[in-house]
Formats: sequence, structure tokens, C-alpha cells
Amino acid sequence: MKVILIDDEKAMHLIMKRMLAKIADVEITGTFLDTNSAFAYLTDHEVDLVFVDISMPKESGLEFAKRLRASGKLVKLVFITSHKDYALFAFDVYAYDFIVKPVDQERLHRTVHRLLAEKYAEQLLQVKKSPVLNNQVKFNGLGGIDIQISEGVSVKWKSSKSAELFAYLLIHKGRFVSRARLIEEIFEGMPQKNAESYLNTTVYQLRKVLESCGLKESLLSDGNHYALSLSHVWVDILNFEQGCRKLPVVDEATIEQAMELEQLYTGDLFGDRGFSWAWGEMGRLSLMYTELVQQLCGALLDKGDSKTAIRLLKKLIARNELDEEPRMLLMRALAYQKNKEALNRQYHEFRETLKKEIGVSPSLETVSLYAELMAGMDS
Repeated sequence: MKVILIDDEKAMHLIMKRMLAKIADVEITGTFLDTNSAFAYLTDHEVDLVFVDISMPKESGLEFAKRLRASGKLVKLVFITSHKDYALFAFDVYAYDFIVKPVDQERLHRTVHRLLAEKYAEQLLQVKKSPVLNNQVKFNGLGGIDIQISEGVSVKWKSSKSAELFAYLLIHKGRFVSRARLIEEIFEGMPQKNAESYLNTTVYQLRKVLESCGLKESLLSDGNHYALSLSHVWVDILNFEQGCRKLPVVDEATIEQAMELEQLYTGDLFGDRGFSWAWGEMGRLSLMYTELVQQLCGALLDKGDSKTAIRLLKKLIARNELDEEPRMLLMRALAYQKNKEALNRQYHEFRETLKKEIGVSPSLETVSLYAELMAGMDS
């Protein structure tokens, strides 16, 4: 069990170290003379228990606890003080325990062993629930933001900002991003001090989410930069992009692979989450999907599968009604089915949409294709 000590008296550090050394399974990972340095440490380190003196200079132990709780950190707190009168206030900030000085070895032993027993019980409970470590975790960014731990089961985000931080790091594909850039992009317009505090809280929340998936170590940090390790997880964005790059041409031999990639693209990057910092990447992946589907539909028509081609083209047109190339392919598919009525309707609907939305007419190429296809069906 990892423990830290916060007390402005170095002598108290020595006393607590000696007492805790007599208790098995306890590791003191940090000692601090002030609350600010302790708070900074807790931002990037996981701790099970904090012993904090209430009577501290600049910021009291109680004020520190309130700040800690406001940031979203739920670490266990044990207050050490010479004044019994503080007990009621201590439990207002969800203190785990309250010990009056001079600290008694037996009293300290009871507190620590109570927490150790609780942690052991939690571990047993986790073992009984089939652990997610045995399942393949999936990071999904297409059509939404999701971490899937098993079929149909996804994690619950601690906050919208923790989901946004995950998304931001996800599209950086393992590259480190500075705290300054994260604050600028994700907490834009927020006062610097508030943004830094909010980022610390958000990092902590994301780390807890990843920990619930058995991926606590996937969030990398050197204190001033953060990155998301993707080496041991399946990521839909990466699989889609890599698949498209490995499939420059879609023909009869690669239709099945192209179909799998099309199904992988369940929606635009991050779905309806309109992150301004993601617009460029969203547009790039959307264009990649459009090109894939157009090639796929061309190959399907060459193969004679007009039904599948029409379904995919209608899906593509629903994404962008003004895109001309999918309309031309759809007209070819309808002509292949000898569906003159649908072909005529599709052309005129497209013409009206262009006129209404941007005040233009179909290109000469589209007009000529329409005339050619209609003439061919009449003959």
C-alpha cells in the first residue's frame, strides 16, 4: 500500500516513518513539508493513503483536503492533529480517519490494517468478476468516443473532459503532447490557473478509466507532456487508415477487404462531438472513407452487384448531398438495374438540391451522363 506524509515538522516525518516501518505491506512513496508540493505529486502519482497534519502554514490540512476533493481525487485521507475539535470538520471532507497527537503505534496500526483489509476485499471481488484483462480492449473513435472492454460492454467516462482528453491523445497516435498545448486546445478561454487545475483533474480521471480496463500504464507522462500508448490495444481509427493505405486499388480480388473497411467506419471522427481541434483530422478521414466507397462501388458494379453498390452510394450521398461523383455512380447503378424511373428521379432531385443549396446546375459531365444513360435505356 502506497502512503505519503504531509507535515511541516521534519521530526513528525521521522516518527511516522518509524511507526509505519513496523507495519507490513506499507510503502512510503513521498514526504512533504507543504501541501502544494504534495498536491503536485498526487497529480501524477497513485497513492492509497495520505497522512496530513491539519495545522499547516499557508494552507491547512483541511483546506488542502477541500482542494483535493474539488479536483476529483478520492484518495483516502487520515488527519493528524493535536486538537480534537477538528474531528467534525475533518469528516466533512470525507476523511478516512482522524488521529490525535501524540500518535500511538496501536492506534496507527488499526487504521492502516483496516484499509489493507478493505483493499484485499476489493481485490477478491474483482477476481470473482471476470477481469477485463482477459478481454481484448478496443479504442473506438469513429462515430463516437468509446473504450470497449468486451462485446457490448463499454467503460463509463468520469467526465466529458476526460473523454475529450482521451480523444485528443488518441489522434496523436502515441506522440507526446505538452501540457501547454492541451490547455490551449481543450481548455481554451479558461483562466490559466483554473485550466491547469482542471487538466490535472482530467488526467487523473482518464487514468482511473484506463485502470478499470487494466490499462493504467497506457497513459504516459513525463510531468510536462502526455501520450496514450496504443501498442497493446485495437484502435478502429488506426485499423481503418492503415487498411485503406494498404488497399490503394479496389478490384474484384479486394472487394471483401474493402467491405470490411467500410463497415469499420461507423461514423465520422468522434461522432457528434464537435471538437474544433479535430475538424482537420475528421475531414481527412471522411475523405478517405468517401474515396474508399467510391472505388468499392465501382468494383461492385463491374462485378454486377448493383444492389450493394446502390445501398452504399445512398449512404454516401446522405453524408454529402452536393457531392457529384457518388450521384453519377448511383445513376450508373440504377441504369444497370434498368430502373428508368429511379434514375430520372435521382437526377432531378440532385439538380434541385444544387440549385437550392448553392445556386448552381449539375456539371456538363453529369448532364451528359444522364442523357446517355436515359438514351441507352430507351433504345
